[in-house]
Amino acid sequence: MNIGDFLKRNKTMVAMVVMVILVGLGEKMAERFLPLYILAIGGSTWVVGGLNAMDNLLSALYSLPGGYAADKIGFKRSLFLFTVLAMGGYLIVILFRSWQAVLVGAVFFISWTAVSLPAVMSLVSKAVPKERRALGVSIHSFFRRIPMALGPIIGGLLIGAYGTKNGVLVAFGAAFIMAGFSLFLIQRYMDNDAGEGKDRGSQKISFKDMFNPALRSLLASDILIRFAEQIPYAFVVVWAVNSNGLTALQFGVLTTIEMVTAMLVYIPVANLSDKYGKKRFVLITFGFFTAFPVVLLFSHSFPMFVVAFIIRGLKEFGEPTRKALIMDLAPEAAKARTFGLYYLIRDVIVSIAALSSAALWNIAPAVNFLVAAGFGVAGIIVFAIFGKDLTMVSAQKAPASK
Repeated sequence: MNIGDFLKRNKTMVAMVVMVILVGLGEKMAERFLPLYILAIGGSTWVVGGLNAMDNLLSALYSLPGGYAADKIGFKRSLFLFTVLAMGGYLIVILFRSWQAVLVGAVFFISWTAVSLPAVMSLVSKAVPKERRALGVSIHSFFRRIPMALGPIIGGLLIGAYGTKNGVLVAFGAAFIMAGFSLFLIQRYMDNDAGEGKDRGSQKISFKDMFNPALRSLLASDILIRFAEQIPYAFVVVWAVNSNGLTALQFGVLTTIEMVTAMLVYIPVANLSDKYGKKRFVLITFGFFTAFPVVLLFSHSFPMFVVAFIIRGLKEFGEPTRKALIMDLAPEAAKARTFGLYYLIRDVIVSIAALSSAALWNIAPAVNFLVAAGFGVAGIIVFAIFGKDLTMVSAQKAPASK
């Protein structure tokens, strides 16, 4: 099944793909430059680190209600509601021009991504056969990277034309307009799944049923890997622009290189993981997560940053595969809830790492990057020893059923 065949069979997915592009483009035009904006309007590095920690924490807290909403009232109503909230967050940043307003607005606009993932994963689990689930998730990830690739370039051009402060505000204005058009797409073209979702959401499923040992092992290793990602995350743009003299446009180009790299590997890896099992591809992904901060530490010129961001793009090598593995291991009657709870647990814990990022950065950038890499190594070891995919779990259960 290729991308074209998949989209032809599901008009709701087509609407969702277009919505993901529009909302994502508006968001990424401004979001990647928020650390620079905060510093430009008087915020400190502690505010930058605090924003990153808050993003992780609130995204985690929104994941579980997002999953329940997808199971109970349907993804259509959930996406509509959270898109409206995101628009409110954009308005706060536009109207009240202070770093405090950025923190308040972020409470609203980060909720869209948090609620959309459980809904999309639930939709994909119904739209494609189980044995092709990694492909379905990869298609979503593929189109989601288009705005990630284009948004920072547009944002960099806006900053170059209007300056950091005004350029970011113009980007948020565009994000508000694009989100408004997405509301029309949701209402007009998405099927109403509220009835089916309500039936599923009413079923009571225990935590133990949601999280079998295989899923718990994946969660533990994923937490360690996200420590490796989030400790340097907010300071990558600061390292590139403020510490090594790159322009905002150059940083936008680097982000595009990262996204294009990711998009090139999504579909081939999905086909391979569906055919040969998911664990090995998740392990390779964790390796790229670990390598990025180490390579970044030695990046002082634009060509070397290109190498670093190619590696950063390759960390998406098996990310859709990991999401598909979560859905594989989750119970059929509570896939969106399990996905949301997984992200709730993971991101609440990882938000601690994001909060510590400023302290590590203020010691030295090298400390920040190397501590991150250390957590990555630990995550690789945990998943290599304890991680399983659906094929391995099924093989273990088979003798007991005889």
